[in-house]
Amino acid sequence: DARKEEYCDLVAAGIIDPVKVVRAALENAASVGSLVLTTETLVAEKPEEDKTPAGPPGGGYDDM
Repeated sequence: DARKEEYCDLVAAGIIDPVKVVRAALENAASVGSLVLTTETLVAEKPEEDKTPAGPPGGGYDDM
């Protein structure tokens, strides 16, 4: 119970559901869902190309 600053059984204390938390969660979920549906795209990072230079040639060893 946030008002009394103590832990208790919410149903026994008469607090049936933390309404603000549930409402905020549902609103945020609906907002994200509608955003994804209306834009029909998602943002992702493009992988970077490997730009490391080739190594120098071998140290003069013959092929075996």
